[in-house]
Amino acid sequence: MDNRKGALFPDEVILQILARVPVKSLFRFKSVCKTWYRLPSDNYFTTLYNQVSVKEQMLVAEVSDSSESKSSLICVDNLKGVSELSLGFLRDRVRIRVSCNGLLCCSSIPEKGVYYVCNPSTREYRKLPRSRERPVTRFYPDGEATLVSLACDLTRKNFYVVMAGYHRSFGQRPDGTFICLVFDSETNKWRKFVSVLEDCSFTHMSKNQVVFVSGRLHWLMSGLCYILALDVEHDVWRKISLPDEIRCGNGGNRVYLLEADGFLSVIQLSDGWMKIWKMRDYETEIWTVVDSISLRCIKGLVPGIFPICQTGEYVFLATHKQVLVYQRRSKLWKEMFSVKGSSSLPLWFSAHAFRSTIAPCN
Repeated sequence: MDNRKGALFPDEVILQILARVPVKSLFRFKSVCKTWYRLPSDNYFTTLYNQVSVKEQMLVAEVSDSSESKSSLICVDNLKGVSELSLGFLRDRVRIRVSCNGLLCCSSIPEKGVYYVCNPSTREYRKLPRSRERPVTRFYPDGEATLVSLACDLTRKNFYVVMAGYHRSFGQRPDGTFICLVFDSETNKWRKFVSVLEDCSFTHMSKNQVVFVSGRLHWLMSGLCYILALDVEHDVWRKISLPDEIRCGNGGNRVYLLEADGFLSVIQLSDGWMKIWKMRDYETEIWTVVDSISLRCIKGLVPGIFPICQTGEYVFLATHKQVLVYQRRSKLWKEMFSVKGSSSLPLWFSAHAFRSTIAPCN
């Protein structure tokens, strides 16, 4: 920006302000002047905008109406409340499979094997080319991969989509061979690599709560043995230890893998407490407890509550029909959304962490 005489604020202050407005508003502001028109594609500004926006987390979920057999998407923001989220620009009926740094990976409902990566904030999208490889899942009843994951690197401005599953000959049990197909947005191509991963099993929640941190995708293994990590650039798997208290602790606890301000985090739920762990050092795998939260105020909801995303300020959780937020500083609970009437699917089943960024996907 040019510094003009009589300007009320220096250019850097204006950029800092604009980096905090919603993406939709930012695109509307393009008509103000030529400089503002170029902002969404300016490398310095998009980096600044994404650095600010990644500090906030929202929750996206599908709200289904069992009586009318239709569904809609909601976005729950800690400050702005609830708004509708539309993916109509895809011109297809889709469901969200995974979210990462402002991008969503969606699968087509009418046409199996068709996937999109989109940015709902900018309405940009890319329809992924079909892989020439045989589907990872050709012998599975639902025809879908065990894992569908998305890694969006805001620094490099690229993304990877990973589809993985155990190889299984028809009528046979999986043989321990884990097949991965990786889509690279820079090459616009799929690549395949095969690994031997024995005794790896995933629950629905562990598949949903894949976390991209330090250039790796992470999944919590059922049985709470370890965290499985994939280096998406080099196709290398790694096992990461959980805190000793979780690995050797009470089997009645439930544990969920999340991200916390760029760090790996696990949330441990018991009948009366929610304990938040954070990995302070990724290489040495050092975990520390950063918060212990009483669940006495929501005791009746605890058996069916699931943490979805968090920041240092708040935690979003979902039940069958509600979205709750816990404010960590004030130690207060608040209901952000509640389904009216009957719902065919629980909110926690379709809930994902979401950020509003200018991440490119086309």
